[in-house]
Amino acid sequence: MQTVDIRMAKAQLSKLIEQAVQGDSFIIAKAGKPLVKVTRLDAPTVQQAKRLGFMAGQIAVPDDFDRMGSKTVEQLFCVREIRGD
Repeated sequence: MQTVDIRMAKAQLSKLIEQAVQGDSFIIAKAGKPLVKVTRLDAPTVQQAKRLGFMAGQIAVPDDFDRMGSKTVEQLFCVREIRGD
C-alpha cells in the first residue's frame, strides 16, 4: 500500500482519489507518521475479506478422504502388461 506525504496528497488529491476508487488504497502521512487510510467506500473490511476457516467445525472430513475412489482411479489408469502370444 502506497504511503503519501500530506503535501503531496494536497497537490495530487484528485489523482489519488481516483486510485482509491479503482481499489488502490493509500495512507496519508505527516513527517513520516501515518495519519489516515484512504479507501473506496464499498471496499470490503478486513473481517469481510478474511474467509479462511469460515466453516470451521461445520464440516467433517472422513479419515480415508485421501484414498476415496482409489479403486476407480486404479481401474482407469492401470497399465496392463501386453503379452505377445
